[in-house]
Amino acid sequence: MIHLHLTLLPGSLLRIRKAFWQGVACVVLFVASSLTARAQDIHQLARAVDEHYNHLRSLQADFTEIYRGDGAERTESGTLWLKKPRKMRWEYRSPREKLFVSDGKVVWFYLPEERQVRKTDFRKLDDLRSPIAFLLGKTKLENELQGLSKVVDQAPLNPAHTLLRGVPKAMAERLSEVLLEVTPSSQLARIVLIEVDGASTEFRFTNPKENVEVSDRLFQFTPPPGVETIEGELGQ
Repeated sequence: MIHLHLTLLPGSLLRIRKAFWQGVACVVLFVASSLTARAQDIHQLARAVDEHYNHLRSLQADFTEIYRGDGAERTESGTLWLKKPRKMRWEYRSPREKLFVSDGKVVWFYLPEERQVRKTDFRKLDDLRSPIAFLLGKTKLENELQGLSKVVDQAPLNPAHTLLRGVPKAMAERLSEVLLEVTPSSQLARIVLIEVDGASTEFRFTNPKENVEVSDRLFQFTPPPGVETIEGELGQ
């Protein structure tokens, strides 16, 4: 058996150490530059979404709302209208008709089949739909969502979209996380609101129509005759 004995001269050892640390430095610089580039990408995407919605006067879109919690799932759909400032109208058509409407000051939640309407002040509103009223004109994602980042542990519904994640500053006692699915044209195709108890409410938006002519009357509500009006929390 032949044994090889390698003896490293001091100069050779120094060169090996130098090459090793140069390699480590290159890896660190690569990771740092990748993280910086990723942060810049998120910043640019957030700014693009902000600019897109802040220039809109009104928005109309079809929506699907999916609630998941306590082992149950509920899906509803209808049409959403938004108009500056803070005006919104959620017109539910399936599986049952209901109306969630605000003129920016008062909010009404009308259930036709129950002959009942709930009314509350917009400033006192604690509802997962309420932040969407501020989407037009006051959007600043990086201020509203802490730690805004790209989601890598789940895919967007559309492979061409980008999925973002952040921790909301508003409604922090109720929400633990928000997911935003952004289209290549900087539109929000989906918003997922995850509550602290693990329940989630997902809004999917399709067929958006921007800056359409919408009358202020669409955001006003007068209870029909014989309908009971209850002031306070809106319920669902």
